[in-house]
Amino acid sequence: MGSLRRSLISLHRALKSSNSISPTETLLRPQYVFFLFVFLKQTWFLLRNRLIYRSKQRGFLELDLVLGKWVEEHIHSMDENGIKSLVDVLDLENPDLWKWLSGQEQPPEALKTNPVFTALRNKVSSNLNSYAAPETRATPGQPWVRGWDDIKKGQGGPITGNQ
Repeated sequence: MGSLRRSLISLHRALKSSNSISPTETLLRPQYVFFLFVFLKQTWFLLRNRLIYRSKQRGFLELDLVLGKWVEEHIHSMDENGIKSLVDVLDLENPDLWKWLSGQEQPPEALKTNPVFTALRNKVSSNLNSYAAPETRATPGQPWVRGWDDIKKGQGGPITGNQ
């Protein structure tokens, strides 16, 4: 953060000191192009790290794992529209986002067109199809939570959960 501050201060001094030359001509001088490059590189670095942190530290373990890994793998290849789509996904509430990604509920129409959401949903559904038996998943529109002794249901057995 200190080098970013120094770069900005140096750039400000350079722009202030050259009163007779336009700011565009000053910025195109070789010594200032470096400062602009450093500033842009550090800004991108900070933004990328913030997005990775937001995707890994949501407080919802399943989303932390799915989002964090996916964002780390794909953030380097994203353009500006991809970053905006990612921010839109990260701004969603955790329970709703998990229900939409896991297929428990249908997502809103606006979210279906989001390329990041679509890619995440495809990743989650392919993982579910590969590693989880269909009977262990909730049917769309039904709650996902089940008790550990659901098999013992019957006469004299618990009504729901682990009662």
